[in-house]
Amino acid sequence: MTIAIQGIGVSSGISTAIGKVLMLSRGSIQAEPGMVPPGDIEAEVQRFFNAVQVASRQLMDIRKEIPPDTPPDILEFIDTHLLMLQDKAISEAPAQTIRNEGCSAEWALQLRRDQLLRVFEDMEDAYLRTRKDDLDHVVNRIMVILQGEGRKDPLEIAGHVIVSEDLTPADAIMLHHRGACGFITDFGSPMSHTAILAASLGIPAVVGAHGASSRLRSGELVVVDAANGTVLADCSEQDIRFFEKRLHRERERRNALQTLRDTPAETRDGTRIELQANIELPEDVQAVRNEGGDGIGLYRTEFLYMNRDQLPTEEEHYQAYVRVIEGMDGRPVTIRTLDLGADKQCEHQPEPAACINPALGLRAIRLCLKETDIFRVQIRAILRASTHGPVRLMIPMLTNLWEARQAREIIDEEKHRLAEQGIAMDKALPVGAMIETPAAALTADAFADRFDFLSIGTNDLIQYTLAVDRADDSVNHLYDPLHPAVLILIRKVLEAGRQCGKPVAMCGEMAGTPRYTPLLLGLGLRTLSMHPASLPEVKQLIRGLDLQQLTHRVEKLLRNPSAYDLAARVEALKE
Repeated sequence: MTIAIQGIGVSSGISTAIGKVLMLSRGSIQAEPGMVPPGDIEAEVQRFFNAVQVASRQLMDIRKEIPPDTPPDILEFIDTHLLMLQDKAISEAPAQTIRNEGCSAEWALQLRRDQLLRVFEDMEDAYLRTRKDDLDHVVNRIMVILQGEGRKDPLEIAGHVIVSEDLTPADAIMLHHRGACGFITDFGSPMSHTAILAASLGIPAVVGAHGASSRLRSGELVVVDAANGTVLADCSEQDIRFFEKRLHRERERRNALQTLRDTPAETRDGTRIELQANIELPEDVQAVRNEGGDGIGLYRTEFLYMNRDQLPTEEEHYQAYVRVIEGMDGRPVTIRTLDLGADKQCEHQPEPAACINPALGLRAIRLCLKETDIFRVQIRAILRASTHGPVRLMIPMLTNLWEARQAREIIDEEKHRLAEQGIAMDKALPVGAMIETPAAALTADAFADRFDFLSIGTNDLIQYTLAVDRADDSVNHLYDPLHPAVLILIRKVLEAGRQCGKPVAMCGEMAGTPRYTPLLLGLGLRTLSMHPASLPEVKQLIRGLDLQQLTHRVEKLLRNPSAYDLAARVEALKE
């Protein structure tokens, strides 16, 4: 009899995986107490240092494999681990223990981990206490190398469905690189690291499948049905044939989507929709061009600040921006100013006071207006780069009009300074506001009056509106893009843009989710920015829609946005 385990499906193009289970255990790797002969102490110290170096190289290699437009917190996860590997508490203290105690590298590392974990547990700050998980991940990586387990043979992973309580971003990227065909995790939400990366990598996954790691057996054949959020085991031959045929159709459909690359995203009744992409690194431009993006609607710039000892110089900013602008060959590029903050620290950043809720702390424009020297360097670089192609500047996390006024004043001051120095720039550089807080959405008319364009960042807007941590497995079911309050706020921002004659775009995850595309177009959005891999499917859907009919249907639907069947009615808009 078929066993079905329900969870949350995650997919991008391909929603089906069929393969044998490969269990990936999590938790601390334990070492046995061991002593080293006095004459071998320095060799043991060197073995430890070598393991740390190998771990660092592994993480650097994994970082290079991260797909375009992966959200910054996933990059920061890897960067945090890299920084931990450089910390003397991990990279040097165990070596001293080896010398002092004459113990093995593994035992010295475990002693150090246990000591640090006690320190984390004793911390009053809830956020800092959670960093013990990062410590465990880093120590486990070194421990695996020391114990000689090394990397699994790719043949053991290729074609398998990985089952685990949870996966780190490093795990997910490594497993994808080695041929894993699907992921199943006990925990996770649609916005968890595993879910976001699985979608970015094009791997079918079911997250939040509670009990999967205890109910499934290593080596048994399973089906990952990400379309329905279901894991199936003990399937009949007939069931397997059904899903094999579905997988074949999905692959054919994905290949067919590639033929749309150079066709416009135009509705049946002739309305052109701008489909732009979100990127993280200059290297991501190629993915945008490969998928036929009309421009870059969100260029996150945090990568310039991460995993380094010094602040990036103006010239480093400038060179990175020029690479992106010239790479887009005349298509528009929207550069978001940095969104570093209490949850996105780098070594050179001023140390903040302990923050219980980093999402509500000193971040984005709040940090920029406090540390204006950092902000001014970036503004000058963007202004200088604006001569290389169509560029727009976007400010995140605005909640108050005085923030908007101060930010505009700094931009104007830097324009004046560049002009005095005879440095070329686009003096009419458009400056926009990212609307991602309820406060900004409710006062969108005032922001529209003061900026050249608006862009709705739905990830944070939904999180803040519904008071839901989108990565928290215990409350992820409350994270609902179709909640009436969210739709009302989106509509209010669009209405503010219309009244002020200012364009409004959307650059959150919602923009790249095909099930929401008809609703967003019916609401009035004409520019959507998303992961490059989502562009073909959204484009195909748009080309089959009649916008005039759709607008009428959405207006009718939103007369009762709290209806119990709203999700089904939104889904029906695609028909």
